[in-house]
Amino acid sequence: MMDLMVSEETRTETRTDMSETRTTPATRAVPGKAPSARAWTPWTTRLLVLGIVLAAFNLRPAITSLGALLEEVRDGLGMSGSVAGLLTSVPPLCFAVFGVMAPRLARRFGPGAVVCAGMVAITAGLLIRPYAGGTAGFLAATALALMGIAVSNVLMPVIVKRYFPDRVGSMTGLYSMALAFGTSVAAAATVPVTNALGGGWQPGLAVWAALGAAAVLPWIPFVRQREAPTAAPAQEGSAGTSGGQGAAPAAEQPPLRITRSRTAWALAVFFGLQATAAYITMGWMAQVFRDSGVSAGTAGLLLAVIMVMGVPLAFVIPRVATRLPHQGPIVVVLGVCGLAGYAGLYFAPVGGAWAWALLLGVSNCAFPLALTMVGMRARTGAGVAQLSAFAQSTGYLISIPGPLLVGVLYQHSGGWGLPITLMCALMVPQIVVGVLAGRDRTVEDEAGR
Repeated sequence: MMDLMVSEETRTETRTDMSETRTTPATRAVPGKAPSARAWTPWTTRLLVLGIVLAAFNLRPAITSLGALLEEVRDGLGMSGSVAGLLTSVPPLCFAVFGVMAPRLARRFGPGAVVCAGMVAITAGLLIRPYAGGTAGFLAATALALMGIAVSNVLMPVIVKRYFPDRVGSMTGLYSMALAFGTSVAAAATVPVTNALGGGWQPGLAVWAALGAAAVLPWIPFVRQREAPTAAPAQEGSAGTSGGQGAAPAAEQPPLRITRSRTAWALAVFFGLQATAAYITMGWMAQVFRDSGVSAGTAGLLLAVIMVMGVPLAFVIPRVATRLPHQGPIVVVLGVCGLAGYAGLYFAPVGGAWAWALLLGVSNCAFPLALTMVGMRARTGAGVAQLSAFAQSTGYLISIPGPLLVGVLYQHSGGWGLPITLMCALMVPQIVVGVLAGRDRTVEDEAGR
């Protein structure tokens, strides 16, 4: 697959080099700016693809490994159901707070440096939190890891748009597939690994720091690189023009008034509702199955099935989405699967457990679809950066109450009937705003500068 990416990159470079012979001096290399496309070697492309894959793999184990051992962590730290609900709300809170900082950090230090620092933060947080002592220390170390996840979450669509502008669908699919694979591996393997390490939840959680450390290495060569070594700004500037008269590069244009875009708001709400479902699933679904009479190991496997569905579908859905003028039909299919899965979980949680896991796994693939739409709803790299930060930060703010409310409803009702009803009800507005976000338009057209 990396060879395919390299060959496509070579074709892109050829087209770029040919276009440079016809462009004005304004598009030529400027001292102190990014190197030309000729400095971008196939080896560099392979290394960047590897870095993207490893970074994506590390964006969810901090959450799903905790979900698999939530009962043991609660007992070990003396957490109530409400506090555990607060713990499952920490990821979207951190993503909202720290994610909004990502574009500014990327402009100052470069996206490669920020993602590299994010991987370091993930590694440190995962290593520290099991041994921090007490709930407060556990939450603080978790927040450190989630800070690294937050900035990387926001910058991944930006990096894909900047370095692979002709392959947004395929690269988003590859990134989403790696993310789903890391999510499912952590959900399935945490309990067996914990048992193999002696049964204590501390080493069972800390072991995932090793993956974070491995993800740091490919990003080190990109720490000092602040711009894409391609002619992307010239291509973006010429988009939508005629007669060969390119517009000013995106970097010289004032920021979009992103809050004036209805599409940006629809995408942010869609992102928030799918994130609500995802973090409720990652934080509570294993417990739902365990309380229904399923063993801890089987509950972890069921959670892994939900997450592993994203491995093939996260690669297919973005590629299909980029070929459609309107992504609404995909939104509807995913939403209907979610409604069916929650209904089955309500009426027959044990008898049809594997079927409900499959349906909920399909529904959870709204995340790669949302990432793909971020790349499609803006024409320029700067627009994607603004839209990604706005949609993800606003979306994660919207998702914060969901896992906490599930914990409160679970504790006060004594069962999962009300929480599951809430999850099912939230799927309806997710479908509505997803259809609105999937319309064929861009935020540049809606947000006046």
